[in-house]
Amino acid sequence: MSRSVFSRHGAARAADPGDRVFAAFVAAMSSVVILLVIGFVVLLAVDSMPSIKRFGLGFLSSSVWNPVETEINHLNFGALPYIFGTVVTSVLALLIATPLALGSAIFVSEYAPSWLGKPVSFIIELLVAIPSVAYGIWGLFVLVPFMRGTVEPFLQQMLGNIPILGALVAGPPFGQDLLTGGVVLSIMILPTILSLSREIIAQVPRLQKEGMLALGATRWEVLSQAILPYARGGIIGAAMLGLARAIGETMAVTMVIGNSSTKIGASLFTPGYTIASAIANQFTEADSEIYFSAIVELGLVLLLVASVFNIASRFLVAQLTKRTGASNA
Repeated sequence: MSRSVFSRHGAARAADPGDRVFAAFVAAMSSVVILLVIGFVVLLAVDSMPSIKRFGLGFLSSSVWNPVETEINHLNFGALPYIFGTVVTSVLALLIATPLALGSAIFVSEYAPSWLGKPVSFIIELLVAIPSVAYGIWGLFVLVPFMRGTVEPFLQQMLGNIPILGALVAGPPFGQDLLTGGVVLSIMILPTILSLSREIIAQVPRLQKEGMLALGATRWEVLSQAILPYARGGIIGAAMLGLARAIGETMAVTMVIGNSSTKIGASLFTPGYTIASAIANQFTEADSEIYFSAIVELGLVLLLVASVFNIASRFLVAQLTKRTGASNA
């Protein structure tokens, strides 16, 4: 009897015109977003087709970028140095920002009193509202001289004689290089990772933490065995969102990375490019069809790089979540 009542009630709700209209509206909005992404990819592919036809996969593996002799050399445009600069600065920013953001999130959520934790988190989250060009100006006039005169000579003195690490700090300290670009990006993505990590840590069940404390566990044991395993997948996702922003950042990194070399090497003191900075610097200089097409193909490559990182991060989060669920079971 009760089943028939519930089934009639569910059928009535399913047949409600308001539900059907709302479902259609939501589906239409989702379709618009998908169509926008498809249209964006198609536009980039069409405009970059001359470059794709002429250079093929060599565009991804060549280190040559010669917009002057566009009719002489067969392969005079290659994106490899720009891909290298994008990956190096983004990964470096992630390695710097994630420990700082995670430590700050743990402090704000678990250790700091509310009168201190809330103002600290609010001030850090204000960094999100600062325009990227303001980061670039600060980096150019404050961070670059500091890196050139203090940080990079110190790193050379400490790491220069170590066989593998010494290669990372080889060469004269310019200040405007891959290392400074990574530092600026780390500051920019720090509030994103911190705010998301703090919210995820705050969602850990209170009974889970209090139960361990009641059994005599220390604060560190609660943190390492209850909080971090529960929040691990979300923290990785927050870090990947920060990485996505670092990959596509343009103005700030353009002003501090040097934009003067396509050399690929181990040293972080090498001036370089990212894909975004190369597009920003050279888009207005594209005076030929093949030059313009090569720059548009850089945008397509940037979309590909961001997609690869996004897919990898989703796979990593899924694996960590599955493993955490299996261990809890």
